[in-house]
Amino acid sequence: MASEAHREYGSSALDAEASPSRAPIGRLTCVPWRSLEAEVADWDGLAARASEPNPFFESWYLLPSLRHLPGTDRLMVLRYEQGGKLAGLLPIERASRYYRWPVPQMSNWLHSNCFCGVPLVARGTEVPFWQAVLRWADDSPGAALFMHLRGIVLGGPLHTALEAVASNEGRQIEIVHRESRAMLASKLSPEAYLEASLTGKKRKELRRQANRLAEEGSVVFERRTDAEGVARWCESFLALESGGWKGKAGSALASANGTARLFHDALNGAAARGRLERLTLKLDGRPIAMLATFLTPPGAYSFKTAFDETYSRFSPGVLLQIENLRILERAGIAWSDSCASADHPMIDHLWRERRGIGRLSIAIGGRLRRAAFRQFVRAETARHPAGTLP
Repeated sequence: MASEAHREYGSSALDAEASPSRAPIGRLTCVPWRSLEAEVADWDGLAARASEPNPFFESWYLLPSLRHLPGTDRLMVLRYEQGGKLAGLLPIERASRYYRWPVPQMSNWLHSNCFCGVPLVARGTEVPFWQAVLRWADDSPGAALFMHLRGIVLGGPLHTALEAVASNEGRQIEIVHRESRAMLASKLSPEAYLEASLTGKKRKELRRQANRLAEEGSVVFERRTDAEGVARWCESFLALESGGWKGKAGSALASANGTARLFHDALNGAAARGRLERLTLKLDGRPIAMLATFLTPPGAYSFKTAFDETYSRFSPGVLLQIENLRILERAGIAWSDSCASADHPMIDHLWRERRGIGRLSIAIGGRLRRAAFRQFVRAETARHPAGTLP
């Protein structure tokens, strides 16, 4: 795949059969991810004017992911520019398997702690970005039968633009999996939102638990958006998470050196840019529940939360999330993505709005490849209707 780093896609595209529309669309190159380490300032500028926010593809999160997680040496990035200015970015990988099937495909690169897969694209360039990406995929399919995009916000600006480009080009695109995850988006006050979300009986029970917790010692909520003490906060969070069921299961961030380093680097990078909110519930000065939220106006992403399970009878995680409803009052934040799995047993009852997240499969290449893809996706969706693909 390294040879692709020197290929450019724009007004002088190739393979007329695969991509009939050839208007100038900017310049797209497929580059090794390390080449972007010298472009952090431009990258941060792109994030500030992105059509759709995605903290997981911003420089302060994606670079630590690539540096610290295994198997990233050969990963590439689709880099799009318009008028000589960075205007789009999408990490890409080629795989010989498609979930459990031995079907080669190319896809956006995600990992288990990356909760959104939409590319970073400058507002107003969504359509030419996708035109350039799909032309690149047509011209450089390799062994891939199709392009697969995961973690796409359904109905968002990038998904809408992609659907429009595919329709205009007569290109098949299918949603092969969809889910709804909890989000917070309301003009209500935190108090009114809580009243609308939970029954009076449940609110009374939570007040009782908060009162019982206060009998254990001094209870304080601390909310910070500065960069001071982030390293200590990270260590406290990792210890708190490791002390619970995730630590026992080996899935805590501290269970692997790579994810622990990613957590430290990402939170420090976010805090340095004013993109991090740290919310902590303390009992006698000791954290018993913690939440890290990425601030990406006009939205936010609840990245990671942890609580001390020895205090589970007081529901500290729920009490922290009730306090987190204050994010509704933050200027510039209109919504918050829970980053939780669908049907989460706690947050789904508290946050009443839902965000559609999907996996898309897209036809690429010439007629034979597209015909084979058509047969494959027909069989896939017949066996696993969208929303049930494992």
